[in-house]
Amino acid sequence: MTFSAQRNDLARLTAGARRRRLIPEIGVDFASNDYLGLGRSGLLAEAARAALDRGVSVGSGGSRLLRGNCPEHEALEAEAAAFFGSESALWFATGYAANSALLATLPQRGDLVVHDELVHASAHEGMKLGRAETVAVRHNQADAFEHAIRRWRAEGGAGTPWLAVESLYSMDGDRAPLTALLEVADRHDGVLVIDEAHATGVFGQDGRGLADTISGRENVITLRTCGKALGAEGALVCGSAVVTDFLVNRGRGFIFSTAPSPLMAAVVRASLDLVRTRPDLREALWARVARAEALLAPLGASVAGSQIMPLIVGPDDRTMDLAGALQAAGYDVRGIRPPTVPQGTARLRISITNNASLTDIEGLAAVLAEATVKA
Repeated sequence: MTFSAQRNDLARLTAGARRRRLIPEIGVDFASNDYLGLGRSGLLAEAARAALDRGVSVGSGGSRLLRGNCPEHEALEAEAAAFFGSESALWFATGYAANSALLATLPQRGDLVVHDELVHASAHEGMKLGRAETVAVRHNQADAFEHAIRRWRAEGGAGTPWLAVESLYSMDGDRAPLTALLEVADRHDGVLVIDEAHATGVFGQDGRGLADTISGRENVITLRTCGKALGAEGALVCGSAVVTDFLVNRGRGFIFSTAPSPLMAAVVRASLDLVRTRPDLREALWARVARAEALLAPLGASVAGSQIMPLIVGPDDRTMDLAGALQAAGYDVRGIRPPTVPQGTARLRISITNNASLTDIEGLAAVLAEATVKA
């Protein structure tokens, strides 16, 4: 039978309550990464209209190395480098493309990539495509990175160690020990690669992220996703000029991809300006986070001083039942199951954004309290 292997695999996913399906938005947003509410606001729509009025094109028409390199791309990269305090920046169409290209291209044969066990799937994709040796270490344990590098050196490793982490973890909401990790990188002439996807726009001075004080270091590379708090699309790799130049010359994910929309580059530029000049957007978010922490922590949600508050349920089927109950009540909370999260830790990933009001948060807590009692 045609596609029999695929049909059987889908059947197994169904039996294990792990079959994914696409569902539309449902009620109040407690699921997206649009933390500042910019994606839903009219602010970026106005920026898009203004860009169209001044002649910015919708499509690029080719890769950046052919005819697809546009003034809006270069303006965004220059402004992003200045904003995030790096020597250079390079824009990709998605965070997945940027992360995978970065780790597939920059570490060389003979190098070692030591990565936190919970890094994004895109980082794993890049490491699979790359030539360096890789090793996973315990989550958020700087000494585990140290031990892995020392063991590699003792076994004859002579290349460059690369430490790959997220500054704020997307499924747990906790922060990486960036200061301790940078010390490890410095001791071993290594490079610290920091995925700032969920911190950009939310943390740091003017929304510069959790790595804002170290992003100008030569041995630090940061990834700044534009499709989360910035409310747009794409991602910026920020680092030294040699990093971005090498990606332009050797990064297949960059070289052979049609350039992102110049219109979207203009929108991201506007978003960076809003993040810089509108601290009230972050203030509104943190007021919501504080209220959510007070109401959701007693119900079992993990709170770590961020906008991401997971409630670990455990069994996959019970997790999805709880998510369904919340959705039926008008609150869009999604269930997250393995392999996205470790086995036995299926959870409700509750995301706090400016798209939900304080009253909405109170309503969610009330429904969640009732639903967990019934479960």
